[in-house]
Amino acid sequence: MDGNGRWAQGRGLPRTAGHKEGLEAAKRIARAAADLGIKYITLYTFSTENWKRTQEEVGYLMGLIKKHLRAEFEFYKENQIRVEHIGNLAGLPKDVQEEILNAKSDTKDFTGTTCVLAINYGSRDEIVRAANKAAKAEGEITEDNLKKFMDLPELPDIDLLIRTGGEKRLSNFLLWQAAYAEFIFSDTLWPDYTVEEFKKDVLEFEGRNRRFGGIENKNGSGGESK
Repeated sequence: MDGNGRWAQGRGLPRTAGHKEGLEAAKRIARAAADLGIKYITLYTFSTENWKRTQEEVGYLMGLIKKHLRAEFEFYKENQIRVEHIGNLAGLPKDVQEEILNAKSDTKDFTGTTCVLAINYGSRDEIVRAANKAAKAEGEITEDNLKKFMDLPELPDIDLLIRTGGEKRLSNFLLWQAAYAEFIFSDTLWPDYTVEEFKKDVLEFEGRNRRFGGIENKNGSGGESK
């Protein structure tokens, strides 16, 4: 969800205003995903590298996360959105940890889209933490048993990865899960990203030919199509 700060600066506003507007964009895209029947959507909310930003901006983002996880329960309930988290939970302030755990608990029985919030998340950090856990377990480390130690083992591999804001890089996001992802890079700044553009991107994805190292297989599982 890239471009919040640039969106604000382009309007002569503090960067924090862009993050607030970015939250509204996240809500409308999560609702659209639920309406489309998409089972999982993962939002890169706060990376392990974002701690390098100013103390003021980091503090605002932590407060925004804490406040809105609590305040948006009716939104989750109305749209049957289940909240999950990936990232180093122990590295977050205690009050933020509690709000994340409460949001997960409060929404665990909702049956619609699972909205995964990547907070204090870095893919290399996730893989290293998973590898350390796997190393302490018995047996050979394989793809399957390493995945069991990821932050959210049930999280399927990415089908479509969308990055807004004009940048064309992964920025340490879900490297393991993105092995066969399709990519769309949008020049739109995240606060301006609309439901219409999201649906257009989903339609583009649905028209792509995904081979997974095989031959012909339009948008399905790996291997040769018949």
